[in-house]
Amino acid sequence: MTDAFRETVAAVRDRVTPGPDERERLQRATADLVERTKSATADLPVETDVLRVGSTARDTWLAGDRDIDLFVRFPSDLPREDLESYGLAVGHEVLPEGRAEFAEHPYVTGEFDGFDVDLVPCYRVERATEARSAVDRTPFHTRYVEREITDELAADVRVLKGFLVACGIYGSDLRTEGFSGYLTELLVLEFDGFRPLIEAAADWHPPVGLDPEDHGTRSFDDPLIVVDPTDPERNVAAVLSETNLARFQHHARALLTDPSIECFEPDDPGPLDRDALLSHLERRETTPIALRFSAPDVVEDQLYPQLEKSLSGIADELDRRGFSVLRSSAFADENAVLLVECAVASLPAVERHEGPPVHVGEHAAAFYEKYAGSDAYGPFVDGDRYVVERDRGHTTAVGLLEGGMLFDVALGPDVERALREDYDLLVGGEVTALLEEFGAELAYYYDPRP
Repeated sequence: MTDAFRETVAAVRDRVTPGPDERERLQRATADLVERTKSATADLPVETDVLRVGSTARDTWLAGDRDIDLFVRFPSDLPREDLESYGLAVGHEVLPEGRAEFAEHPYVTGEFDGFDVDLVPCYRVERATEARSAVDRTPFHTRYVEREITDELAADVRVLKGFLVACGIYGSDLRTEGFSGYLTELLVLEFDGFRPLIEAAADWHPPVGLDPEDHGTRSFDDPLIVVDPTDPERNVAAVLSETNLARFQHHARALLTDPSIECFEPDDPGPLDRDALLSHLERRETTPIALRFSAPDVVEDQLYPQLEKSLSGIADELDRRGFSVLRSSAFADENAVLLVECAVASLPAVERHEGPPVHVGEHAAAFYEKYAGSDAYGPFVDGDRYVVERDRGHTTAVGLLEGGMLFDVALGPDVERALREDYDLLVGGEVTALLEEFGAELAYYYDPRP
């Protein structure tokens, strides 16, 4: 195993390491961008400086990546509205065809000489703990990694990133909920290499706590805790989901058991076609129900938490009402989809409803009087309680959704607004209407894997 593991990692390292020509193009483009940015800030009424940050600055970027991150730092006492207006003005001057994106505050993203560029304003603070916005910490992250990393460890970071990409768990956006670039760097630094990390991760029993600078100042309630060396109040792994940590462990064990280049290659299923989807529906004998609506016009980091909240509210209520939700998922592109797969399509016309114990005086009497003389079966006594068998309001999951339940559950605010405007309710074989836009997502759904 030792030779196979070493040989596999060596082959991956060669593949993910940028070559001389790629490095030269990056350096040339970055130098040009820095000069353009300095020129764009020269006439501002405040002092600024320009920093190159991110993986290209720390030499942990993957071959083929075309991302450049530049930060323009402004005085820490500058009002937020001035930071935003100056930042956008500089960004649009440097990237005339760029567009504004909005995270904690706006920034400009665009293309320059074949590279994707983010030009981000931030505050110049003395310590990461004084950050006025999340991006203010980034220069400290770059400085820390540059100080601690070696060429050998940087190469191992690239191997780890390639591994996580293949596993589908690289990225700290709220759609992925995976490993950020900074987290991968800290993990390789903490374990002094890719292989020691993989060997350790295979045996982790979450929650796992790591504190590179031994801050020891507070506790976190997350499956993986990596205390930020530059800010002891922050867990770098806070976004990483419990599911994706478990997936990382699964793939780490698979790599140790059978090291091969295939472990570093994404195994993406092709888009599902109509016949294949209908075959799955026939085999499973479940009832898929999909709500399709126009995706709200918000950034993904706002959209996906709302989709998940809405999906959870709908699925939990259907499950509580007896329709036994087997699995659920949310997709988004131009449209958004909330897909719930029910194991039970319909229920009997009556349902059991238990009241309070008979001995609970006033409450028991109120329950009895409510149903006495009604169309319900009972009230009768079962054990120590009053019980009735009453008419079920809706005998199908679809009827429940159409009957108003949809807007009685917790929905994301933008999702609720979109649903109130219009939506399609697709049931059973009607979900084939999703294939044109979401064939790849449905392929993942019906071919689940770690």
